[in-house]
Amino acid sequence: MVTVDEGDTRWLTPQQLRAWMRLQAVVELLPGALDAQLRRDADLTHYEYLLLAMLSEAPDRTLRMSELAWATNATLPRLSHVVTRLEARGYVERRPSDQDRRATLAQLTEEGWEKVVASAPGHVRTVRKHVIDQLSDEQVDQLSAIAKAIAASLDENHRLSHLLTD
Repeated sequence: MVTVDEGDTRWLTPQQLRAWMRLQAVVELLPGALDAQLRRDADLTHYEYLLLAMLSEAPDRTLRMSELAWATNATLPRLSHVVTRLEARGYVERRPSDQDRRATLAQLTEEGWEKVVASAPGHVRTVRKHVIDQLSDEQVDQLSAIAKAIAASLDENHRLSHLLTD
């Protein structure tokens, strides 16, 4: 028989447990819905799309690999693997930095830019369908504040701080 030490554990109230279980459902279901749409319509994973979108918004559509890993919350090995796949498809190019030969830059190609432009409308429709259009304007503001608070507590290394500023 297993016994639970009640000690200092602050158990969730029924209201808190309901909120937690609902958030857990969103965390489990939303990535699959986003990934399925992008795979079906754009032949991209959600992470590949995120990476291309980050590059599309960067100056000269170029970022150091370490900055891109930081911005997408990826390890350098994971990022390198995904960039290799995107390079093979003609969406990204890697090259040494002119300022620091130790650094490698990832640059969105013209074909990559076209892929982002073509993929964005379907992705936005999916985000609207499953998230934004389900909420009132007030709830969108609340969701933003809630997501910011939770992400800030999880982002100990401040990798996603660019998303947590107003």
